[in-house]
Amino acid sequence: MAVTMAEISKLRKLTGAGMMDCKNALNEANGDIEAAKEIIRKKGQAVAAKREDREASEGCVLAAANGDFAAIVALKCETDFVAKNESFVALTKAILDAAIAAKAADIEAVKELTVNGSKVANLIVDEIGKTGEKMELGYYEAISAPYTTAYIHPGNKLATVVGFNLADTDYQVAHDVAMQAAAMSPIAVCREEVPADVVSKELEIAKEKARQEGKKEEMLDKIAQGRLNKFYQEVCLMEQAFVKDAKQTIAQYLSSSNKELKAIACKRVTLNEE
Repeated sequence: MAVTMAEISKLRKLTGAGMMDCKNALNEANGDIEAAKEIIRKKGQAVAAKREDREASEGCVLAAANGDFAAIVALKCETDFVAKNESFVALTKAILDAAIAAKAADIEAVKELTVNGSKVANLIVDEIGKTGEKMELGYYEAISAPYTTAYIHPGNKLATVVGFNLADTDYQVAHDVAMQAAAMSPIAVCREEVPADVVSKELEIAKEKARQEGKKEEMLDKIAQGRLNKFYQEVCLMEQAFVKDAKQTIAQYLSSSNKELKAIACKRVTLNEE
């Protein structure tokens, strides 16, 4: 039976696939819309299998905050052309919105979420079928705090979320700190959160450097501790110099807004090489 333009348009609206893909799928399915949808999905699975060894180094990174919960989603693909495609960005946003609504705990939970009647994992396969590129849910980060904020850097390659201890945190102050996290790449909010193996490595590096500089062996621990403190000032959000005013730290900037205000959570995701 010949398929009609109305049927093709309906299938295209349901799947987002190209006109010819929809026509071919409908012809194969003898006009059965549901069967045609499955044919298009299987095409996506086939493309995904063929491109499994390809590198998905491009993509779209989006973030959002809703009260006490904020999250970042990075959907990865092969080319910048697809990354900027309206459909791809819309899919990333739909996944993020679903994750925020469900307060998803981790990336595996996000894959199991349902968006418009389909699991996220299946939606990604469908998008693969449309574009012919490898795609994957590359990163997912989430935080909970009395107040949260999100920042997306122009270009959708970098995003941050930051949580604060006070529910009435000023929006602009929070936004400034989220931008700080984007610009200065902190690895922790405070020094107590820096992983022990990172601290040990930095101490050893500092000792070895001091040793090569000819410092006395009995002075190495003290010198290394001083250099570790400088390291903390570079990588801990609360101790970093504020990019808008280097005369004060982020801790001091927050205190100037409210003496009790502190950042208590921070996540940063980027697809850019650093």
